[in-house]
Amino acid sequence: MATAAEGLPEAGAQPAKQDPVVETAEEAKEPAEADINELCKDMFNKMATYLTGELTATSEDYKLLENMNKLTSLKYLEMKDIAINISRNLKDLNQKYAALQPYLEQINLIEEQVAALEQAAYKLDAYSKKLEAKYKKLEKR
Repeated sequence: MATAAEGLPEAGAQPAKQDPVVETAEEAKEPAEADINELCKDMFNKMATYLTGELTATSEDYKLLENMNKLTSLKYLEMKDIAINISRNLKDLNQKYAALQPYLEQINLIEEQVAALEQAAYKLDAYSKKLEAKYKKLEKR
């Protein structure tokens, strides 16, 4: 029972005053025609200034893009020239390599022959040492 009474206001307490705020409306008055014309001219002048600024900014943006496109085009032309030079140099290197190819094959062949001669020299050295050992052995007898 005590819990139900907690949410209710006390019997002796007065409710809070709620004074409604009364707003008074003023009669809408039309400004004089001269004022309307002046306000319209002022509005159109400000709108013209705003639009001029917007169009100027847009025009400058397009000029900037145009300059950027020109610079990019020049860079691409430079890159094209560099690529052409690289291609030409690569062709020259390939031609020089093709001209050197027979000599490179001869060098490989000579290298193989030198390796074979070296093996033969080792075998001959080993055989000569064997013969020398046999000769010394026979000489001792």
